Amino acid sequence: MKYSIVLFFLFFLSSCKQEVVKAVSIKDDVVFLSDDALEGRQTGTEGEKAAANYIAKRFKNLGVEAKGTNGYFQAFTFKPKTNPHQKVNYTVKDGDSTITGTNIIGFINNNAENTIAIGAHFDHLGYGAEGSLHRGEKAIHNGADDNASGIAVMLSLAEKLKNKNTNNNYLFLAFSGEEMGLLGSNYFVKNATIDTKKINYMINMDMVGRLKADSTLAVYGVGTSPILKQTLKAHNSNFKLIQKESGIGPSDHTSFYNVDIPVLHFFTGQHEDYHKPTDDFEKLNYDGMTTISNYIFEVITDLDNNGKLPFRKTKNESEETPRFKVGLGVIPDYMFDGNGMRIDGLSEDKPAQKAGLQKGDIVVKLGDSAVTDMMSYMKVLATFETGNKTKVVVDRKGELVEADIQF
Repeated sequence: MKYSIVLFFLFFLSSCKQEVVKAVSIKDDVVFLSDDALEGRQTGTEGEKAAANYIAKRFKNLGVEAKGTNGYFQAFTFKPKTNPHQKVNYTVKDGDSTITGTNIIGFINNNAENTIAIGAHFDHLGYGAEGSLHRGEKAIHNGADDNASGIAVMLSLAEKLKNKNTNNNYLFLAFSGEEMGLLGSNYFVKNATIDTKKINYMINMDMVGRLKADSTLAVYGVGTSPILKQTLKAHNSNFKLIQKESGIGPSDHTSFYNVDIPVLHFFTGQHEDYHKPTDDFEKLNYDGMTTISNYIFEVITDLDNNGKLPFRKTKNESEETPRFKVGLGVIPDYMFDGNGMRIDGLSEDKPAQKAGLQKGDIVVKLGDSAVTDMMSYMKVLATFETGNKTKVVVDRKGELVEADIQF
């Protein structure tokens, strides 16, 4: 993308006063947020601030009122963690290696008793912050799918819900700091601008831009309230749904689940561009994003007359996940529900690539153990250490192929 496109959008937004505002599409939002000019939207950078201003202006033009601590904005200042198990310190002194992130918060007030929270994170990895899977020269990580896609669908829902389904209010949340550990959503639930006990349920969208040809859509958190699973099923005429019970996962819905709010998290799956500079707007499925937006709207509509949903705790699947000393160097296809673990991408110069494994291979045996699903794959992988050698068997288009693996 060229900077002229960004300048056009900025001019357009700043010039909108009383005149009719041009309709902005899901693709328009993704194109702006994933432009090189925003330099990957890393928390605390000028690119993140530009993205925050854009989202705030989009809220304003949609007629969504401000609900931050400073207009649409809720700033939070923190000192980065020095180890992954350390709690983030939000109370810091100026000049103490601190970073300031910004949540953007909009509100549709229907004067209802309860409020539905609809959120997505807008930060990403800048030029390749911690978490990048890129190996090579410094490059901008535009994060079109992760997570300009979620923000774009959230904005489309804000437009759809204006003066509709008025038995709830709607709180729209664009979080920063997600890539650094769910910081923005964690800060919000502890410093909420509404009473969190009045939040009916929370919908989160993180990486919803790559709906595949088989229309597989994963929805997490379906066990967090008894009615959710049947409601999702009742309105599904387009997707191959993969429903996960747990309200815990590596995205912002977890912060709300942890304060006893039912959650639904929508996700179209990982891919080989995940956390790389190649996650660009040209690769997104915009028709799929529109279909997802319409589906979420139908679910919200169905639940409009159900009052406040009861919260139910779920089993924390992450507690069962084994710890690894080695890795195969693959991106698993988390949407695959067949026998084995299907490979959705490979990392350069890692054991799987060196062994000749390919995207689309389905791992059915590792060492002496059968691999029947993702959990069985992780359990057997956790038994290996650096330097171990073993064999892997993959199903490659119906043919079993054996290869040697060196960890």
